[in-house]
Amino acid sequence: MFGNNLKLKPEYNDGNILRVTQIFGTFQGEGPYTGYPSIFIRLSGCNLACSFCDTEFDSYDELNVNEIIAIGYKKFTEFSCEKNDFKPLIVITGGEPMRQNISLLCKILLDDGHIVQIESNGTLISPDLPENVKIVCSPKVSNAKYHKVRPDILKQTIAIKFIVSDSRKEYSDIGEVGQREFNIPVYIQPMDEYNSEKNNANLALAMKLSIKNNAVLSLQTHKMIGIE
Repeated sequence: MFGNNLKLKPEYNDGNILRVTQIFGTFQGEGPYTGYPSIFIRLSGCNLACSFCDTEFDSYDELNVNEIIAIGYKKFTEFSCEKNDFKPLIVITGGEPMRQNISLLCKILLDDGHIVQIESNGTLISPDLPENVKIVCSPKVSNAKYHKVRPDILKQTIAIKFIVSDSRKEYSDIGEVGQREFNIPVYIQPMDEYNSEKNNANLALAMKLSIKNNAVLSLQTHKMIGIE
């Protein structure tokens, strides 16, 4: 959180047991699936340490995939106050979720009729990831610039989401990470710096860059309506 986490290497076991920080029901608040009723599965650990990251993902419980799915359904029922046959969007996030082998979890959820979306920084890919999984890639700056995202991630990426900041030079514009070659829509989202003056400037910048780059403005709507 805020760059204080350890940078962890990939851990690719058979995928039956995963380190899970949090599971909860909500609405997807960002990107192309904004507004979808969702189950979020937040996995522990990341291979990067970003100073603006406001998510806690160091703590975890080790759960098998069937436990994860059962907890997810329970949490969504509690959130929605409904129990029916509706299939919520499944969002697997982190940290960096593809630091672990999530392929088995994804396959079970896809076979059960869910849309499965992964939120990734684009530097790692889980072994044998099912081709129907949707990736939203949020690339990060390294050595003062954006680098190309690996092609095996880009071919499953449905959106590139750039986080921008008016006060951080390295995040004051977007980059070319492969979105043109793969014809991937770009979303531009203002960084939340927990400072109203900075956030207003970040929003103005995101709006400007969205128009300049023919991109989509992405806002964190879950924060606006006061949910997780």
